[in-house]
Amino acid sequence: MLAIDVIVPQTTPRLWQKIVIERLRSDGHDVAVLQQPGTAGWPGSAKAAFAFEQRLFRRRRPNLAAALNEIPVQPTGRPAALRLDLSGNAPRSDVPTIGLLFDGSQSDLAVARAIAAGRLPVIEAVLDGKAVARARPMVDKRESVALGTEDVLARAITLVVSVAKAFADGRPLQNEQSSEARSAPATQFLPAYLGSALPRLGREIIRRVGYRHAHWRVGYRFTDAPGVAETGRLGNGWSILPDPGDHFYADPFPFEWQGRSFLFVEDYPHATGKAVISVIAFDANGVPEAPRVVLEEPHHLSYPQVFERDGAVWMLPEASASGKLTLYRASAFPDHWTAETVLVEGEISDATLLEHEGLLWLFATDRDGYGSTSDTLVVFSAPALTGPWTPHAGNPILIDHRAARPGGAFVRSPDGRIVLPVQDGTLGYGGGLSLSELLQLDRQTVRLSAPRPIVADGDWPYPKIHTLNRAGRLEVIDGIAAVRRRSGKQ
Repeated sequence: MLAIDVIVPQTTPRLWQKIVIERLRSDGHDVAVLQQPGTAGWPGSAKAAFAFEQRLFRRRRPNLAAALNEIPVQPTGRPAALRLDLSGNAPRSDVPTIGLLFDGSQSDLAVARAIAAGRLPVIEAVLDGKAVARARPMVDKRESVALGTEDVLARAITLVVSVAKAFADGRPLQNEQSSEARSAPATQFLPAYLGSALPRLGREIIRRVGYRHAHWRVGYRFTDAPGVAETGRLGNGWSILPDPGDHFYADPFPFEWQGRSFLFVEDYPHATGKAVISVIAFDANGVPEAPRVVLEEPHHLSYPQVFERDGAVWMLPEASASGKLTLYRASAFPDHWTAETVLVEGEISDATLLEHEGLLWLFATDRDGYGSTSDTLVVFSAPALTGPWTPHAGNPILIDHRAARPGGAFVRSPDGRIVLPVQDGTLGYGGGLSLSELLQLDRQTVRLSAPRPIVADGDWPYPKIHTLNRAGRLEVIDGIAAVRRRSGKQ
């Protein structure tokens, strides 16, 4: 692959930088490690805050921001084709050099400062002074500075490894326009932590004492009119799928079969914390029957995408906790499903199928070892449903909390446009849903339009949605509700 010189801080390097080196070596690169005096260290207040939160959230393993005594120098005698400056202070060189900017700063402390202040930082990969790639990481637990910082640094690893891969493959690194990160306000850690982060953490602790951590509700309507994907608005006419309060329904996927409408959902019992897949059949008047469980595994299941192909009915549920994406075939629709084959290995979330120009494609997110499951888009292609599935040459396609994670099946409009609902994690998981148009898709390129937020107007009472689907006249969404612990009712 490549001969790469990685330049690390001489004192108190960080765990995420060590993992960058390990990942590059596992990809086959010839990596030398050099040392250079780094940027200013982290203040004692940040170290104390991280130690406190690690204990509070019972995280035993070291945070990616944890300081190490040293990353030992490992020189080689060969000339480098690329340098990675993780110190922020590498001297100039004729060798192409990639560095990172965190909210415009060369210090990763800027990540902790941004999270403490309640902002989502942007990471830029800079090649010889010009930004060539950008990541907008998702932060799953906005109430925790330590865990949020880890989410961001996880994507620093992903970004560096992906840029090195593109460089090795000879793919052009495109200059990025200057971002909002360059004008991010300077924030001192301690005032931001005391004034913003600690109150935020306290409010979340109080909320969780009285309310379920998350409780989703499914909305449905039967309509002949253009739907949300066409109008960009929720509109009116929604009914709420009843739930008993001690478990919730989410990730709705409708399916028409032999003249009847069925709805497959994630069915999450709060007591077990592990979801199964249930189905709801609708009668001729559009009234839902009682839900019944149709698929259960030892691991969590969700996002039950159901479709017909090759003379059979299939389900492709999300099962990232199992470390693999498994395809199921209906042995007796809708109640009995048989695991057919594993399509992709890894922590793959919300894989969404598309047939396009003679190939099958899967759009999904990949956790990539650490961090959020919602910010790193990967794409796979195959000649047939059962594979073999090949990762796209450009993976990861993007790192963006606003547009990476699918939120429902692709929608084909009458004029030929292809639109993908995508989850918007700007306000946290389940914060909203947007629509992105597929502009280009082939083995070399994946391009999606900038996400267009769905307007949460009308009579749906839960505006924080994260799934949109339609089959025939049945259109479905879901939204997060505030449900008290003591009664199981809103």
